[in-house]
Amino acid sequence: MNHLARKTADHKTAYDPWPRVDRSRPVVCVQGLGFVGSAMSIAIANAQRDGRPRYSVVGVDLPNEAGRHRVSCIDRGEMPFPGGDPELDAALARAHEAGNLTATDDPDIFSIADVVLVDINLDIDWSAPEPIVHFGPLQRAMDDLGARLQPGTLVIVETTVPPGTCERVVAPRLAAGLEKRGLPPDAILLAHSYERVMPGAQYYESIVNYWRVYAGMTPEAADACERFLGTVINVRDYPLTRLGSTTASETAKVLENAYRAMTIAYMEEWGRFAEAVGIDLFEIVAAIRKRPTHANMRQPGFGVGGYCLTKDPLFGAVAARTLFDRPDLAFPFSAAAVQTNGAMPLVALDKLRHRLGGSLSGRRILLLGVSYREDVGDTRYSPSQVFVEAAEGEGADVVGHDPLVTVWPELARGVVNDLPDAGNFDAVVFTQPSRFYRGIDLAAWLKDADVAVIDANNVLTDAQRRQLRDMGRSLTSIGRGDAC
Repeated sequence: MNHLARKTADHKTAYDPWPRVDRSRPVVCVQGLGFVGSAMSIAIANAQRDGRPRYSVVGVDLPNEAGRHRVSCIDRGEMPFPGGDPELDAALARAHEAGNLTATDDPDIFSIADVVLVDINLDIDWSAPEPIVHFGPLQRAMDDLGARLQPGTLVIVETTVPPGTCERVVAPRLAAGLEKRGLPPDAILLAHSYERVMPGAQYYESIVNYWRVYAGMTPEAADACERFLGTVINVRDYPLTRLGSTTASETAKVLENAYRAMTIAYMEEWGRFAEAVGIDLFEIVAAIRKRPTHANMRQPGFGVGGYCLTKDPLFGAVAARTLFDRPDLAFPFSAAAVQTNGAMPLVALDKLRHRLGGSLSGRRILLLGVSYREDVGDTRYSPSQVFVEAAEGEGADVVGHDPLVTVWPELARGVVNDLPDAGNFDAVVFTQPSRFYRGIDLAAWLKDADVAVIDANNVLTDAQRRQLRDMGRSLTSIGRGDAC
């Protein structure tokens, strides 16, 4: 029998501890309700067959303050995170109305799962002499599954992990839990299929209308993974790609992100060249992108942030050392890219210091955009944090503004949402090209304010730059000469 149609006998006991979960449909649990898991839960809950929900979906998180907040939000039909995608909001509303999406912090729910998607954060420890990964959270998540899953359950790891993690960490941990219950170590179908979720305006589309790569620990697991993904993703227009092993699938995600991070870092040196000789690198890049082979060329900016590009390029070296005992395998380009991208906000700070006469002491700075990218309420690893900490270390007073963020947890401070009076600041720094910032009438807002303007990420439109020129204001930009 197809495991998605499987219902074991214990699903029909007289007492049902999960009355809110409709067991007439396959039950899908999403382990971890972060930015990926929450959106995945919504996408799966919107999968249909014959006009009706295909799955009963349960989001599962930890029984702590953050986890319970996410569980409560999903149960109320609200996104746990601010975002800028009406499609995702509409999809959540549909699932909430259909009643096939719920959430819990009780891991016992895994005992009735037909499919589990694993979306557990895996962080790098930067305090060690060399970056390392602590697998403890992922191992504990596997302990929860191994102690409860029924034979035949499909487990799909979506988390970005060092290559080799499924084979050398996840599978052995699951097997240990199964063996304690007298089950064979291969009783679970284990697969890897990395997410390509892009929070922001294309949040929902990046799940249901986007290409996916996958692999299984066994051919049976790969087949089951393919069948499941084909019910959630538009595979007609975005066909799936099967790789030969879970290690290959894991490597694909790490290499994908390392490539992107490296090409961003590469453009930094050309940004400094453009600024020095007085040309506009953005119009140059736009011209080059017309060549199809260079359509994805990157550009300089304020910095690289978020949960992926700041760490994923280092996972190759982590895997070589910790999982394959090959410390001789070096990744110098990947390491240099992470280092270069991490320093990008300091370039904007240097330009600001120069504009303000060489010192930031006592200066008031308005930072427009604290999340790591536009239309996303996510401050993790934001380049704005690097900028603020450095500026305040030099005696500046920095006020953060963001359309979607009210609290900046990493800095334990509030963020303003209404645009302050520009006259109260010595400088304004634009960090992200959000619709809000590109819609500001600079002539009306700046008026007679004596304030330095820094465009650190190609934020301002041509019309806004013309406004500044008409006002006789100078503009300092990343990637452009001052006359551009």
